[in-house]
Amino acid sequence: MSAYVHDTQFFTRRTAVFAAIIVLHIFILWALEAGLASRVVQLVAPPIKTTIVRQVRKHLPPPPPPPPQLVQQQVQVPPPMIQINVPPQAESHAITVTHHVVRAAPPPPAAVRYTPLSPSGDFPATQDYYPQSSQRLGEQGTAIVEVCVGPNGRLSAAPRVITSSGSPRLDRAALRYARATSGHWNPERANGRPINFCGHLPIKFQLNDF
Repeated sequence: MSAYVHDTQFFTRRTAVFAAIIVLHIFILWALEAGLASRVVQLVAPPIKTTIVRQVRKHLPPPPPPPPQLVQQQVQVPPPMIQINVPPQAESHAITVTHHVVRAAPPPPAAVRYTPLSPSGDFPATQDYYPQSSQRLGEQGTAIVEVCVGPNGRLSAAPRVITSSGSPRLDRAALRYARATSGHWNPERANGRPINFCGHLPIKFQLNDF
């Protein structure tokens, strides 16, 4: 009788342990489905917080300034004044002869004798160059023309009107007349030698009264 009771107690303990294991598995399955495990994990191990630490750049101090450059100044020292005392010369009673060279004055330049410019015997007549239109219109006047005559008696430059006659037609006729005088001049002479000379030639155009 006592042996049966012992077996019954052993069976009861074993059944209780087995039942407890089953209940524990069921509880674990229910906890996984209900999310209880994640809550437990969150409680046990809190979430990891990440903190971003910004690295602060250290501002380095500026480099020291370069050392000042020393400029060597040149000091000009004036040369020493050296004064030499020379003893005065004793008076000499010797006779000193001074030669004065008297130069003769240069001779005056020889005077230059000029022979003026003059027309030759076959000089053209002014009336031959008097424009017919000016005569009909009664134009009169005197034009002064500059002429340059060379040693050969011919014009060495083109004549030009210095003073107008008051009529362009008469001025043009005066230029034609001055050009026609080329080769009809006795040139200017200096000590008998022909030279180039420029002078003023008055050319007068006047109507003849009959």
